[in-house]
Amino acid sequence: MVASLRLPSLTSLFFSSTSSQSSLRAPAIFRRRHEFRRQPLIAARFSAESAGASTSQPSKTENQKNKVNQDRVITPRSQDFNAWYLDVLSNAELSDYGPVRGTMVIRPYGYAIWEAIQDYLNVKFKETGHSNMYFPQFIPYSFIEKEASHVEGFSPELAVVTIGGGKELEEKLVVRPTSETIVNHMFTQWIHSYRDLPLLINQWANVTRWEMRTKPFVRTLEFLWQEGHTAHATAEEAEKEAMQMIDVYTKFAYEEAAIPVIVGRKSREETFAGAVRTYTIEAMMGDRKALQAGTSHNLGQNFSRAFGTQFADENGQRQHIWQTSWAISTRFIGGIIMTHGDDAGLMLPPRLAPIQVVIVPIWKKDDEKAGVLNAASSVKEVLQCAGVKVKFDDTDTRTPGWKFNFWEMKGVPLRIEIGPRDVSSGSVVISRRDVPGKQGKVFGISMEPSTLVSYVKDKLDEVQASLLEKATSFRDSNIVDVSSYDELKEAITAGKWARGPWSASDEDEARVKEETGATIRCFPFDQPEGTKTCLMTGQPAEEVAIFAKSY
Repeated sequence: MVASLRLPSLTSLFFSSTSSQSSLRAPAIFRRRHEFRRQPLIAARFSAESAGASTSQPSKTENQKNKVNQDRVITPRSQDFNAWYLDVLSNAELSDYGPVRGTMVIRPYGYAIWEAIQDYLNVKFKETGHSNMYFPQFIPYSFIEKEASHVEGFSPELAVVTIGGGKELEEKLVVRPTSETIVNHMFTQWIHSYRDLPLLINQWANVTRWEMRTKPFVRTLEFLWQEGHTAHATAEEAEKEAMQMIDVYTKFAYEEAAIPVIVGRKSREETFAGAVRTYTIEAMMGDRKALQAGTSHNLGQNFSRAFGTQFADENGQRQHIWQTSWAISTRFIGGIIMTHGDDAGLMLPPRLAPIQVVIVPIWKKDDEKAGVLNAASSVKEVLQCAGVKVKFDDTDTRTPGWKFNFWEMKGVPLRIEIGPRDVSSGSVVISRRDVPGKQGKVFGISMEPSTLVSYVKDKLDEVQASLLEKATSFRDSNIVDVSSYDELKEAITAGKWARGPWSASDEDEARVKEETGATIRCFPFDQPEGTKTCLMTGQPAEEVAIFAKSY
């Protein structure tokens, strides 16, 4: 029995769950207060140090306007990590809540981070021979049913359309949870001969998965992603493709997002529904939970056999194609926030930051204003011409101290301060977001274009490297090598990741999950040498696995 939830009469779509269990639970998502649903908070805070650093004296009226912003409104990470995360999303204007519980609106600043991710990956995809295209978001339900493990894996998360145009549909339609099935349907029409292979495509799209517990960016009913799909003539080609794409994701994580992921193979229990093997990049968040940040699947011939997707080989024999699929989503934005952020808010890696440098002018007297603004405008033009993403905050309704804290909260890597004395000396003050207080502030940097551009670009590189180094140190200090199940449980209880030899059964893996809340995140590609003994069974083991609680 399928339960439906009627939407307003302006639309003709009716959504429902595909399992009886979900049918009973799904409506509750519209009734109860979600764990991440919070009231919007004040957009910034003041610290005593930066408030005192301002050389501008606000009027009594301005003080009254700013008073509401002087309270600390970002929950400390150590006090409540989830509350801190939600505060940052609200205050940094990354996202807001959609009218349907479990959905979110991505605001311009948050979407700009997604655009930076797209810009990098689009280049890499095309360099490796892939072309972008688009598939419909409505998929016949019969397609989902064709691959048994696929429908079993996704059934609880499906949103189904049962009525369209005011009439009941002859066949239910699934709102795209992923596209392997519809892709295979089309591949069957496009692929006839070995000359049509390999077929390498990617699409940027939205998907819908009816999640019962949600968290903005990390897990929502609808999210944005890219999904690559490829078809090959041999198993070896498909495996090479799956490995190539997980390598693209790994390089992106390290080089652009400054996130030191662990790359490896998923266990059988954690493998994508319908895949032969799943490769993953796993990232450690600031609360030491694991985030599956990107995956690449070797689908083998599972879908091609289900859909009859065949080609004539060089000998004229009919063969089923070998396939892959791979994806990164807006979940990665959540990963960036939770990896690098601190009590002051966001801390963005320069290569993905929508604004790399913010310029804050400072003046006391009216006759100083024009000179300061002109100098700041010139600095902005110099940096923009050099390819730096720069923001000139010339608003006069906020104090410099307020602006300092606001742009720190937004995670801007560098701040340039220009006051009357700086104009006289032809120099600026530059502060790093990743080094708080006076330690991160340097005075007397020349405004001379070549000197300024060189200094700013060097500092941006330093910030990028510093964030990766700090995240790597944090990750490594929170991974514990274990040799027994008791040691594994102790590590997980302490909030750590556990790394140990594993050759036990799927049932043993399920036991670990039930008793500790941790799962096998992956079998890392980087494996230690020497003989190993399974931590659970005492039998010989060929690999070590990493266990952790996850999002």
